[in-house]
Amino acid sequence: MQTTQHDVSAVIDVLVSTLGIEDQAQSLDASTPLFGELPELDSLGVVELAAALEERFDIEVADDDVTGDVFQTVGSLAGFVAQKRTER
Repeated sequence: MQTTQHDVSAVIDVLVSTLGIEDQAQSLDASTPLFGELPELDSLGVVELAAALEERFDIEVADDDVTGDVFQTVGSLAGFVAQKRTER
């Protein structure tokens, strides 16, 4: 499945509002690394982000979905969300 710029922008919106990183919003794009690179994305941040993604996109993020591959970059997270949305 192809991830669109709209998918990436929507995930960035959720990231920014959930993690409180409004000051970084303009510098985020599909290639921005997340896990291990974004200090705000600690274990609690991941839980909060997963809950926010579930609410915003009407998807379910299972514990098994929270992997380094999914949370590697903004683009990989947007691709995950897009895939979950098609599975509904």
